[in-house]
Amino acid sequence: MDRRQYDDDFSPPDDLRQAIERLQQWGQRIRPGIGLWAILALLLLLWLGSGFYVVGPGERGVVLLFREAVEQTEPGLRYRLPWPIQSHEVVDIAQVRRAEIGFRTTEGAMTPGTRSGTRSMPQEALMLTGDENIVDVQLFVQYRIQDPVKFLFAAFEPESILHTSAQVALRSVVGQNTIDYTMTDGRVEVQEQVKSYMQKLLDTYQTGLLVSEARLLVVDPPSEVRDAFHDVVRALEDRERLVRESEGYREDIVPKARGEAAQMIQQAEGYKAQRVIRAQGDAGRFLAVLEEYNKAKAVTRDRLYLESIERIMPTMEKFILPDGEKSGIVPLLPLKEMIGTSDKEVPGNTPSAEGNKR
Repeated sequence: MDRRQYDDDFSPPDDLRQAIERLQQWGQRIRPGIGLWAILALLLLLWLGSGFYVVGPGERGVVLLFREAVEQTEPGLRYRLPWPIQSHEVVDIAQVRRAEIGFRTTEGAMTPGTRSGTRSMPQEALMLTGDENIVDVQLFVQYRIQDPVKFLFAAFEPESILHTSAQVALRSVVGQNTIDYTMTDGRVEVQEQVKSYMQKLLDTYQTGLLVSEARLLVVDPPSEVRDAFHDVVRALEDRERLVRESEGYREDIVPKARGEAAQMIQQAEGYKAQRVIRAQGDAGRFLAVLEEYNKAKAVTRDRLYLESIERIMPTMEKFILPDGEKSGIVPLLPLKEMIGTSDKEVPGNTPSAEGNKR
């Protein structure tokens, strides 16, 4: 029975009828007039007490005055005027409800041909995409009651309206996109578009429902061509992966090359500065020596000669030969080899030549 329909032909239960008869018998024993008034007073109290009702946590009560909503009540013990003046409806607004588009959840043991405990509904799941391909789509929707008054009285069977609105929104959004976009990159965007479109339809029909989530569970081509489409999708994914890898390699090698180039430039600039400073120092030193040379040429000449000899002689191999004809060595000959030969041929000869290397 619809919760908005009420039984006008009210008849008291048998227990209440028996209680009334006992009260009448008890009232007849005392006094006919007083017993009747007592029964009427007790019935009035029971009638007035029937106006108490309880609204549980997460629920909302709707008070009806002659079947017209006049008030919404919060959780707790509440009171209204007794029926038929006022009545009430209690709606659970915290419960998250679900709707399944393109499939139905199976209960009990899984039957052959089902997938993950679900049963496909081809009349809802199969639809055309923007590039005129057929795609199998399954949508899972979560919603709750936002406005109890609209949910009860503004629309007829609001949950059925939600199911139809979800199909309309899904077919409309999928029909505006290609199958590749819906299956890969645009999946999240398609979900958001379906959710937004469906909420607009629910608000237009005044269902009082709020969609909290719309998620695409399955977006596949028909089973006859599913393998081929999956191969295409894998190829697209491989292409995207290779592109990302190449971009990552570029992001890795380009900064290194720029760093090495900057390092080489800095080294060249440092070498340039070093050479310039050294050249400036050598030029300054030469000018200072020239100035001193101009002051005393002979002294400066001798000093330069001595400094050059001090700088060159320590690194040279020297032979000191005595004057006279005792050595018998011609200075132009290879002295080192001849001195060694002369020492071997003349054992008693002790030339004054040092023949030592310093």
